[in-house]
Amino acid sequence: MSSPIIEFMLARSSAPIPELREPAPGDAEIETMLTIASRVPDHGRLEPWRFIIYRGEARHRIGEQLADLAEQREGPLTEGRRNQELARFSRAPLVIGVVSSPKESIKIPQWEMFLSGGAAAMNLIVAANGLGYKTNWITNWYSDVEDGRRILGLAPHERVIGFVHIGTFDGEGPARPRPDVRKLYSEYSGPWEA
Repeated sequence: MSSPIIEFMLARSSAPIPELREPAPGDAEIETMLTIASRVPDHGRLEPWRFIIYRGEARHRIGEQLADLAEQREGPLTEGRRNQELARFSRAPLVIGVVSSPKESIKIPQWEMFLSGGAAAMNLIVAANGLGYKTNWITNWYSDVEDGRRILGLAPHERVIGFVHIGTFDGEGPARPRPDVRKLYSEYSGPWEA
């Protein structure tokens, strides 16, 4: 099983977001990554997802708005807590939001559209890694809050699949235990019985 693609996939890991730095992908690389991200199973060719690019000063403006929203929800924030929210989108030089934007369909269930978006997020990560960048995919509290999604540019019917933080990282991602895949599959043995 000697294959550069297999070796690449077996070595994939996430980088710590605060350690992602410039350079980030430029416009041509972003277009390549999003082209690859869009090459996923998409039953009915609905394109039930979209991408939002967060970079430059916009990342800091989002942080200010998220800090204000956190304060509305939690009351006065400590300096450390406020700084945490201020830095949410400015820790990495580039963040790409992967957004579930489901379409009306009598044939294709909403959950299937959401899964297609998850595949797009994973393809985005693989594409960024293939271009030599490191990544980290997160959601966080603001993904599950209507006002948070609005701040981040989502329409009311849309949901966050993930925010992929992208940048340069020279180290190795932190080692973590990986699942024993042999415990995760079985041969089919008939219908489920309790």
